[in-house]
Amino acid sequence: MEVTRLFDILDNYLESYPNQEAALACKRNGEWKKFSIQEYVEHTNLISFGMLNLGIKPGDKVGIVSSNRPEWNMIDFAIMQIGAISIPIYPTISQDDYRHILNHAEMKMIFIEGKELGNKLKPIFLETKTLKHIFTFVNQENDYQYLDQLIESGKTKPQPEKLKKLKAGIQPTNLATIIYTSGTTGYPKGVMLSHSNIVNQLKNLEATPAKWSKTALSFLPLCHAYERMLVYLYQYLGMSVFYAESLGTIAENIKEINPTMMSCVPRLLEKIYDKLYLSGKKLPIVSKMLYYWAFNLATHYQLEGRSWYYNLKFKLADKLIYSKWRAAIGGNFDIVVSGGSAIQPHIASFFSAIGMPVFEGYGLSETSPVIAVSQRGKHGRKFGTVGPPLPGVEVKLGDRDEIICRGHNVMLGYYKDPELTAQVIDADGWFHTGDTGKFTPEGQLIITGRLKSIFKTSFGKYVNPQALESKFTESPLIENMIVLGENKKFAAALISPDFVYLKSWCKQHKLKCTTNEEIIENPVVVKRFSEEVKHYNHFFGDYEQVKRYQIVPEEWTAAEGFLSPTLKIKRNFIEEYYAERIEKLFV
Repeated sequence: MEVTRLFDILDNYLESYPNQEAALACKRNGEWKKFSIQEYVEHTNLISFGMLNLGIKPGDKVGIVSSNRPEWNMIDFAIMQIGAISIPIYPTISQDDYRHILNHAEMKMIFIEGKELGNKLKPIFLETKTLKHIFTFVNQENDYQYLDQLIESGKTKPQPEKLKKLKAGIQPTNLATIIYTSGTTGYPKGVMLSHSNIVNQLKNLEATPAKWSKTALSFLPLCHAYERMLVYLYQYLGMSVFYAESLGTIAENIKEINPTMMSCVPRLLEKIYDKLYLSGKKLPIVSKMLYYWAFNLATHYQLEGRSWYYNLKFKLADKLIYSKWRAAIGGNFDIVVSGGSAIQPHIASFFSAIGMPVFEGYGLSETSPVIAVSQRGKHGRKFGTVGPPLPGVEVKLGDRDEIICRGHNVMLGYYKDPELTAQVIDADGWFHTGDTGKFTPEGQLIITGRLKSIFKTSFGKYVNPQALESKFTESPLIENMIVLGENKKFAAALISPDFVYLKSWCKQHKLKCTTNEEIIENPVVVKRFSEEVKHYNHFFGDYEQVKRYQIVPEEWTAAEGFLSPTLKIKRNFIEEYYAERIEKLFV
């Protein structure tokens, strides 16, 4: 059947892949709980009936605040197939952001996961005048109803004819979802996406996924446009979606289900890379030399143009070293989609060499989300690029090399904010991303920075901080970094170390390492960072180089507010948090 609305994915799956063992699965009580497509459709329809029984109508806003679980998908489709608007929300945002989203969206109904979250949101629920129904996923024996009660209502009073009529009346161009972008400044903005915005993404990405797999692993938040779209894609293609238990169990879950496809953010790959690098330190001298010879060889891997001599060395390294790494990691990947931020080329080379082929993509929530992505075939994939534009999406460079795009992927606009919409979508329909880029001769797109982040020194020289941050964080010592210098004489930086790596380094050098503060004040560590900064400064012109820096003891995480939920640096938050330190950098 033809898929034109998002909920058509379910009927398509049921018709085309009825014998798939599991459409969705998650780990519960130590065992994988699997839902067949038949169970998936049945639960989704019962939830729709339950919503209709509560008076939820087309156009009503329904929120989902939860970690990844099969019920998330069931609720999401149940909302959209009755014409209501699905609004996914990160479970980790601040109370102020919850307050803004619930009131701005005029939320009518919400599903929340966990007792702690219920307690956190209780005062906000009381302030949201439009909110009529609050459900949790399981019975928590508190003030809230729970999902099984809604399903039971659907069983007691099913409304199949009404559901059928509502589904028939929904057009592909209708609003399907509002995604409140996490952002790095200000309140979240409500990105309005239609069914056709996302369905067109699925149809144009169809050739990209793993060739032989019927199984995908998912662990990035479903409330983010990137992972949500990919999970739709997996289902559109009839793949089984297994949700990892947590970030800490990914390796174990991979071994259990043996997927050939998953998505991730670069930071996850960097952590695996660092862990493999450190593992070689413990080996005997001869084994260590062989280990790091193979390691270095992998970082120089290229998709095309490899010499016969490199291929000979590669085959040997694969037999002796890479095969063991694959066995340790999971060993069956045909594609790993990396997005959310740029991945360093040597990291992409490394993982592709050892048997985890990295396909990089680029986009924003406002573009449903893909603008460009690595593809199979000639000139479809090149390390250091995000691949060519998606079919049906026009991409060109505007003023100051800003990436602008036009096509089926561009959002309907920002909810309740036509003025802000007009600022990013011009009269000719071009969406202005705010990112800068360039094209390779073969047509692949390279992301070079963010317009708003680029600053000018007091000498009139432009500095692209993201270029420096990306290069410096290639160092295993540096987890995160922010470069500053607007209207100053030089560029300076705050550096948050990779304390896992740094503590291991201190142990090897027999240095006392108890607290983070003690580590970064140790003279040997201070000297080591000085050498590292000097090394990476050599890649930049004199006016771009980091002249002064401070190492901070804090680990920058999303939970502490330093990073967005997609692990991007929240520059405004960091600048405010370290205002005194930053001022001293320029004295």
